[in-house]
Amino acid sequence: MRHLLLWLAAILLWTGVQAQQTQKPPLHGKKWMAVTGKPLAATAGAMIFQQGGNAVDAACAMLAATCTMWDVLSWGGETQALIYNPKTGKVIAINALGVAPTGATPAFFKSKGYDFPPEYGPLAAVTPGTAGGLCYMLAQYGTMSLKEVLAPAMDMAAGYPIEAQTANSIERGKKYIGQWPYSKAVFLTHPGEKREAPEAGEMFIQKDLLATLTKMVEAEQEALKKHKNRKEAIMAAYDRFYKGDIAKEFVRGCQEQGGLITLEDLARWRPIEEEPLHVNYRGIEVYKLQEWTQGPMLLQSLNILENFDLKAMGYNSPQYIHTLYQTMNLTFADRDFYYGDPYFNKNRAIMGLLNKDYAKARAKQILPDRNDDDAGPGDPYPYIGKSNPYLHFLEERKGYMDTTNGRKPGGFVPKHDATTFNAGTNIEQLYAQQSADSAYHDRLWRGTTSVEAADKDGWVVSITPSGGWLPACIAGHTGIGMSQRLQSFVLDSAICPFNVIAPGKRPRVTLTPSMALKDGKPFLSFAVQGGDTQDQNLLQFFVNVVDFGMTVQQAAEAANINTNQLWLSLGGTKVSDRMPRPGSLLLNSNTPEKTRSILEGMGYHLSFEQRTSGPVNAIYLDRKHGTLWGGSSNHGEDYGIGW
Repeated sequence: MRHLLLWLAAILLWTGVQAQQTQKPPLHGKKWMAVTGKPLAATAGAMIFQQGGNAVDAACAMLAATCTMWDVLSWGGETQALIYNPKTGKVIAINALGVAPTGATPAFFKSKGYDFPPEYGPLAAVTPGTAGGLCYMLAQYGTMSLKEVLAPAMDMAAGYPIEAQTANSIERGKKYIGQWPYSKAVFLTHPGEKREAPEAGEMFIQKDLLATLTKMVEAEQEALKKHKNRKEAIMAAYDRFYKGDIAKEFVRGCQEQGGLITLEDLARWRPIEEEPLHVNYRGIEVYKLQEWTQGPMLLQSLNILENFDLKAMGYNSPQYIHTLYQTMNLTFADRDFYYGDPYFNKNRAIMGLLNKDYAKARAKQILPDRNDDDAGPGDPYPYIGKSNPYLHFLEERKGYMDTTNGRKPGGFVPKHDATTFNAGTNIEQLYAQQSADSAYHDRLWRGTTSVEAADKDGWVVSITPSGGWLPACIAGHTGIGMSQRLQSFVLDSAICPFNVIAPGKRPRVTLTPSMALKDGKPFLSFAVQGGDTQDQNLLQFFVNVVDFGMTVQQAAEAANINTNQLWLSLGGTKVSDRMPRPGSLLLNSNTPEKTRSILEGMGYHLSFEQRTSGPVNAIYLDRKHGTLWGGSSNHGEDYGIGW
């Protein structure tokens, strides 16, 4: 009888999911769809589509506009993209992430007292990647000129009415901004007044940035006059940015303020076109970038979840939440230890991590009735016929899992950091100390933006750019905010042997665009902002569509869960700032009391928020009707336009 009641409850819950009303309507289009983090930036994409551009052209225009609007990124940041090319039927991966500059070594940062590279300022910067990534994507897969694609962003740099979100972010960060002369001149438009930042609706003018973009367009146009083709002309603009006068002023401004980036660092850097990673989940091919991002964590999670009947559990039932949480803990543990720049390590573990048999073995580790505080990295190497060269680090980690003295097992601390976090500290005291710590959740959720575009000819683009966010340190008179991505490196191999900082190396980033194909054709393009929660939210979005039959708008608005049982990738200056919080589970405020009670009985430490997912942006390609659906979460400023 009890099983019958549970089954009926699941059916009722499933019916409720199907009938779910959304606060924002889904978008529909037959020719194109443009979705991104700002209404004006979505309009920029629409303008390019209306001028005859393809999805790559429109995506580049939206990327340029969001950088110019400081949508938690700028032109000095980094770009990660997946592109479906209908001419070849393949998904292309674009790696436009900057690298650590000359002199950026563990010894350098340890000598300054850091456990991780700093969060802000010129010492937080990797080389800029977005400008080069945009030029590369446009040259290789777009149809329009750089002049045409940058026109909306240049118009905005000349002056646009700034929105409240960015204006208020400037005001909150003025303590930092005031320390950097070039940032102060751009952002603090009312110096000495009580509010030094611009007001919402005020015309925000960026003369230096406009001059930089103008120089890039001039380089393109001069190359065309010399009878260079479209691609060569766009790459002439690229060269002016990374090797010409723009590069010289960027480096001068960076080094003047204490940064490490050199002209040689800029000249050596290149965007990389890669093969994406992918797995098959219930007949759908899901694509992510390689393990220099956290993206494969979603693929690993799908491999594990494939061993469970999620639909029978019911959307956000206690059993479903528990299974999802445990799965993510296992895959985050693997991420935290095995992910990093694949070009710096020949002992890659990723194909073992994505092996279906490895996933089955990990699925069997999930405890059915309680949280596993000890969930740690697995050993994927036997699944690719190799021996694990890092077992000594795994053994060292186990030594720090202390279950004595009433302490719940918690995150490991490297030996050299034992003075930072005493292994005998009661974990409950740590929870109490940090439960009201808004800085922790800022680091966990730290956002960026996303760009989604699709057109009637079959081009589909998913981008998650970031870096150079407010409060940004602007490099000289370029108008370009420097990246803060260096903080995603670690300084000790015992935390992650793949992600130790080194000059020329890319940090492992949270940024993670997504794409899915069904029957060899684009099915979904989706991305989200939000630091370490990105692939948590995207995993649930995808399962909501595939397993629970939601539309993209329903799935984008649906209540998610977040695990904090992971090493944070951003923020903080000490190991204790980033340590995992075993059993820490964020639920939506509308979670029923019965569900809360069951989860507490399983050992979870619950917290609640109205917001439990970042703004998901997505496009669904409706093969049945030959149309496009657009979805965008019901909070934040993310916005889409379709036609």
